Amino acid sequence: MTTVVYVSNAGSAEISVLRLADDGALKPVQTVAAGGAVMPLTIGPGHRHLYASLRSEPYSVACYEIDSDTGELTERARVRLPDNMAYLSVDRTGRFLFAASYSGSVVSVNPIGPNGIVEHEPSALLATPPHAHSIVVDPSNRYLFAASLGGDVVLQYLFDQVTGVPMGNVPPDVPTLPGAGPRHLVFHPGGRWVYVVNELDGTVGGYEFDTGTGCLTPVGTYSALPEGCGEPWAAEIRLTPDGRYLYVSERRSSTLAGFRVDADTGALKPLGHTATEACPRGFDIDPSGRYLLAAGQDSDALTVYAIDPGTGALTACGRQELGRDPNWVEIVGLR
Repeated sequence: MTTVVYVSNAGSAEISVLRLADDGALKPVQTVAAGGAVMPLTIGPGHRHLYASLRSEPYSVACYEIDSDTGELTERARVRLPDNMAYLSVDRTGRFLFAASYSGSVVSVNPIGPNGIVEHEPSALLATPPHAHSIVVDPSNRYLFAASLGGDVVLQYLFDQVTGVPMGNVPPDVPTLPGAGPRHLVFHPGGRWVYVVNELDGTVGGYEFDTGTGCLTPVGTYSALPEGCGEPWAAEIRLTPDGRYLYVSERRSSTLAGFRVDADTGALKPLGHTATEACPRGFDIDPSGRYLLAAGQDSDALTVYAIDPGTGALTACGRQELGRDPNWVEIVGLR
């Protein structure tokens, strides 16, 4: 398997393409000019297409074809989006692109054609409470969730896989703690739990997921802040592929918080904090679960960490200079 790393660099308006070797070494493969402030990235099922949100006007999504051997990108289309989108994801079939706008307080759904190109007309454009920051479909592709940072809620939708139109579930949302600021959310690989990183209070909210109703029930809140941290500014949240470890980046302290996930209850046990690149907005974990790669918005570089399979501890094993303002990391395994 060839493991390829994609990093968006907003300041230099480019995407870095790198190859991750079995020993954790990185090799630059390609630098792609994006022509704007490129930020959120997402990869479709089958790993044939990468989608990149351009957050400078005209707000759009760049659709790239992924070379199955090298991971190199070829742009196939650039399509206007309804707003300045802070988050992108794709449904489980690869037929719909979801987007969330922090500044516009909306979420959208655009069909994707069989050629991987996003269609211009959205199938849905829905207003949200202030500052929608992420939108993710569940493993069954029947339920959709969006985090509203300013509204302190996670919105719950039923998702019509034929029309691409979400409808409010009952209840339509689940509240976080006041002032928490829910930002990004991830599903546990087992499908039983959902975890939300809260940007403004530096916590992780744990939720039990009811696969029958598509609703979330809060089950715990955990601090991701190191001792002595000032005003929280949490960013990204990722799980290892086996679901044993969860990590959160905190930009103010430039640290990565680690947690062990209880296999029976989904509860999180803190493992401590690792100093990392300055202002770690984006990071990801490779498909083997052996490496975590964290990019620093203020350092213009990325560090590779080996993940200890027995303890979840992170050990730096490499570093790569990037473009300016790296903010999003996506890793894919190509066969």
